[in-house]
Amino acid sequence: MKRVRGTYGLRVTRAGIGSPFQILLLGCSFALAGYAGLRLLADDWLGVVLWFAGAALLHDLVLLPLYSLADRVLTRGTATVHRRERTSYVRFPAACSGLLLLVWFPLVGGRVDASYAGVTGLSAEGFLTRWLLITAVLFGGSALLLAGRLLRSATKRRSPDVH
Repeated sequence: MKRVRGTYGLRVTRAGIGSPFQILLLGCSFALAGYAGLRLLADDWLGVVLWFAGAALLHDLVLLPLYSLADRVLTRGTATVHRRERTSYVRFPAACSGLLLLVWFPLVGGRVDASYAGVTGLSAEGFLTRWLLITAVLFGGSALLLAGRLLRSATKRRSPDVH
């Protein structure tokens, strides 16, 4: 609920439901998700439900504590507030790389059988190399952004204030 100052200074409360375009877009996304869910559950609904439950438990009981601990170690290792702002330059590429590894783990780890090539018509070779390359680009880009930010702040400190 948003509070808006109305006529004569009265406070009017209105729901923040968004524009008609946002509502239409949200409705379309729910329809697409529903269609995909029905198609997914059509063949092996018990296996899909067990997979989702197992993935939720694995995430909540194993992965969340692990990456929370890694983030805690990263932020404790930086003593000042100025350095803690820089942890985002490690968090973002690490999160993206970890998510890519999580999604593509069987292919990155080389744990696919011959049926993968038969079903997709693609080779399972090279996924480890591509993942490592994407990870290097993510961390390299983040390092360049941090270097640019540090260079910009250093030049601002050196330039005299003209008033």
